[in-house]
Amino acid sequence: MSRLFNKMDKILLILSIIMFIFGLFMILDASSMRSFIDYGTNNRFFFKQLVILIISFFASIFTIFFSTKKYNKLVIPIYIFIVALLIYLCFFGEDTNGAKSWVYLGPFGFQPSEFAKLIIIVFSGVYYRANQRVLNGFWQSVIPLIVGAVVTGLTLLQPDGGTGLILFLITMILFFISPVPKKNKLRVLIIGAGLILVILLMKVFGLNILTKAQLDRFNFLEPCTRYQESTGFQVCNGYIAINNGKLISISPGNSMQKYLYLPEAYTDFIFPIIVEEFGLIPGIVIILIYIIIIYRILYQARRSNNIGNALICYGIATYIFLHVVINLVGVLGLLPLTGVPLPFLSYGGSFALTLAIALSIVQRISIENYNEAQKKILNN
Repeated sequence: MSRLFNKMDKILLILSIIMFIFGLFMILDASSMRSFIDYGTNNRFFFKQLVILIISFFASIFTIFFSTKKYNKLVIPIYIFIVALLIYLCFFGEDTNGAKSWVYLGPFGFQPSEFAKLIIIVFSGVYYRANQRVLNGFWQSVIPLIVGAVVTGLTLLQPDGGTGLILFLITMILFFISPVPKKNKLRVLIIGAGLILVILLMKVFGLNILTKAQLDRFNFLEPCTRYQESTGFQVCNGYIAINNGKLISISPGNSMQKYLYLPEAYTDFIFPIIVEEFGLIPGIVIILIYIIIIYRILYQARRSNNIGNALICYGIATYIFLHVVINLVGVLGLLPLTGVPLPFLSYGGSFALTLAIALSIVQRISIENYNEAQKKILNN
């Protein structure tokens, strides 16, 4: 293990561990009141997240030892399994907060759509690496788009617009940075423009593909003028939390907004709680840490000696970036809320496990990059 450790991206590793640990204790802090009211103890969510992080640790160790060359044997069976779970949820899923997104195993639930994000990334990398010579054909080049469209569509049927949006964007971004010829990318753009036109025409004729709850989220501007409404209550209280924090406010555990003013304080709205307790400057530091983490992943992408590993890294960087941006712009009232968790910090077992495995894949690619660099040195 020590040999592998020397080949890992240590900056990425250290920052990831720090953020996971900080997030765990922020979950304990932000969820204490909700946990006490629901379960009679203030640490229920803390221990559930701790269990997930322990599972994530062992899953990460396994992933680091697992060569990326073997991904092509596993990615399709796992993808089929996830699609089967998504289909099951459409017919037999239990409605939770307005969506059939969760499969329950005893006290724990997991979201297949969260794991779908990583599978789409790995599938795209494996496919484009194995089929570089046949990408001139239109249908051969768009297979990852079709694969992504299936899980995106099934996720939107739950309905889970935030996860569906991220699945769609990951699929499209990986397609447009892949080695697919420009003529095929242009065809996809034309088809996409046609679909957008159809959606607009549906809107003109009074046909909506969004649910009422999703449409209500577009009423996001000036949330504090709608404090008594669900569309303004949470975001306005997020503003209050950020304002309470000032520039520097070292008062861990003393947030006022976590006392049910923000009902999702330990999930979507954990960033305002952090700013309230530590201040705006520490909040900016957290954003800078995200930037460094994404940069280190992109660095490993550029070091990769094959298109598959490079695309996987680009996809994981995109995955983290989208979660950070969509969460923060929603919390700040710049765009509608979508229920997207903040990486490392928000409560959520499926997301934490998926993120840990994704970062471990990057570390595995870092190890392979190191080995390839050493081979080149020896050969020279």
